[in-house]
Amino acid sequence: MNTSFRVSESAGRRLVARAAQEGTSSTALLNRLIREGVDQLEHPGIVFRGPIHDRRAALAAGPEIWEVVARLLELDGPVERRIAVLSGQSDLQSRKIQTALAYAREYGVEIGARIGRNRQAAERIQRGEPI
Repeated sequence: MNTSFRVSESAGRRLVARAAQEGTSSTALLNRLIREGVDQLEHPGIVFRGPIHDRRAALAAGPEIWEVVARLLELDGPVERRIAVLSGQSDLQSRKIQTALAYAREYGVEIGARIGRNRQAAERIQRGEPI
């Protein structure tokens, strides 16, 4: 889809300045901001962290989504029981864990890939290999 937008002069200047600061194009930055902004509107409580080449969804004032999902996968039992266990073992309220799961349901491939990469890195570290 090819769409054109008109932005105010001040917004355009800020976009260009921020893109230059990040070493990217205004178009790439605008695309990222739109994707992340829409995701944040659709999933209240979700924020994005990390450098431009490695953005990750996270709970506001909490862990990254992949971390919540990975921990839930390590627990046994029905989902509601795992949520209760994780909430009891951490400072995460059940509501926040459910927010993470709702996001992960929509972006499961992305979250699963992140979990896999982190497990592989941990295994390499345990074997004494470089990351």
